[in-house]
Amino acid sequence: MAHITRRRFLQATGSAVAVGALGFPAIVGAAGKKVVVVGGGAGGATAAKYIRMADPSIEVTLIEANAEHFTCFFSNEVLSGHRGMDSIKVSYDGLKGHGINVVIDTVTEIDAAGRKVKTAGGSTFAYDRCIVAPGIDFKDNIEGYDEAAMRAMPHAWKAGEQTVLLRKQLEAMPDGGVVAIVAPPNPFRCPPGPYERACQIAMYLRARKPKSKLMIFDAKDKFSKQGLFMQAFERHHAGIVEWVAAGKGGLVTRVDPSSNTIYAGNTAHKVDVANVIPAQKAGKIAVKAGLTDDKGWCPIDGRTFESAIHKNIHVVGDASAASPLPKSAYAANSEAKVAAAAVVDLLNGRQPGEPSLVNTCYSIIGPNDAISVAKVYHLDGGKLSGVEGSGGLTPKDSSPEMRAREVAYANSWFANIKDDCWG
Repeated sequence: MAHITRRRFLQATGSAVAVGALGFPAIVGAAGKKVVVVGGGAGGATAAKYIRMADPSIEVTLIEANAEHFTCFFSNEVLSGHRGMDSIKVSYDGLKGHGINVVIDTVTEIDAAGRKVKTAGGSTFAYDRCIVAPGIDFKDNIEGYDEAAMRAMPHAWKAGEQTVLLRKQLEAMPDGGVVAIVAPPNPFRCPPGPYERACQIAMYLRARKPKSKLMIFDAKDKFSKQGLFMQAFERHHAGIVEWVAAGKGGLVTRVDPSSNTIYAGNTAHKVDVANVIPAQKAGKIAVKAGLTDDKGWCPIDGRTFESAIHKNIHVVGDASAASPLPKSAYAANSEAKVAAAAVVDLLNGRQPGEPSLVNTCYSIIGPNDAISVAKVYHLDGGKLSGVEGSGGLTPKDSSPEMRAREVAYANSWFANIKDDCWG
């Protein structure tokens, strides 16, 4: 294999902005090395792809339960009607083109001691290193909200069928109806997501059902980009969106799906559409594999994203306890590049370098109006930490022209990250 410098690697992968890929030394062969990636979302797909690009001698198998993936990011635009489901759908053909063995099956067991992954289809895959990217699962923090209730009161926090179901409920709702979004406690996937969703649904309501109302019942008193979202609620969605903080009666403790009623404090709210987003934890397989702590997330070494519980297993994406990084697709993509670099180094007998990670998050909040937040992270005293002075937040007094540019940037970001993860 040809000698690849750090500069040539970054040029070839187009990852100059994905600083997690930095730190690759010259790459040499590693015959017979095997990596199994569990989960084909943003984190798992990126990790598999970047390992193969860095060292094609490493055999990479990605195991994913679904033949197609629907991105959670930008799925809120499906609810407003600004996008169709096909626009958030990705296949695994791009990964196959990198020589990755893509297996459509459900992982049932990760044997950390034996370094084996087993599937529902009866297959067993041996590994030298395993990367686990299982996404999220839900906690039972709301009485009455079980799997059956999810069909009546969709969470739509895992894009796909749930997204379609919530969209159909919005379409079927009469003008003058009430939509309720139940926002979860921290930490959870996509911190700005419930409020971006409120803006997207409000745009649909104003255009098609202007007599309707949307209420956000929150388990928190503060949330991500709060000042900018509150500005959007007043600027674009006045008379439609109402946010109820936890301390003001917004904490939902019980639901009755048979009557579409939610209970917040001592008050019952019967609504037309209920989008209930429960508290979250790491995906089921992470829990079963013993990778989670008492908070339900997977503690990791910030340098390599190797599990703090089981050696030779790395956890990336929403399931990892990687605070202060948020649980976002961009963070998952960045974490996966750090893990990929570390795995390549470790399989080739090298010490992993210093990680650098980045997160950027866009939210389209109104017609020609978008906001964003960005931050760079590094390892400081052995712990992940934000780099002082890095990143920023869209100013509240930014011009309409700047906000319109943010919309263009958001759409460009969406296309680019899809290609970077799965292309």
